Amino acid sequence: MENEVVVTRKGQTTIPARLRRKFKIEEGTRLEVVETKEGILFKPKISFWDLAGSGSRFATPEEMKKLLDELREEDA
Repeated sequence: MENEVVVTRKGQTTIPARLRRKFKIEEGTRLEVVETKEGILFKPKISFWDLAGSGSRFATPEEMKKLLDELREEDA
């Protein structure tokens, strides 16, 4: 099923509700914009909350705190 959207004068568009639900994109979700051979790809960025508890075997608490601090600076 194809989805067609319109780009506004300011370069904005609306992601169809079906896709927002499927990919859990809600207000405030940050998307990464990736240029591919086929065109533009929007990917939800992984947030700290997505990572919570998942990195315990990969990172120390100090490393996780550093990541959290970096993410907080991005949001400021």
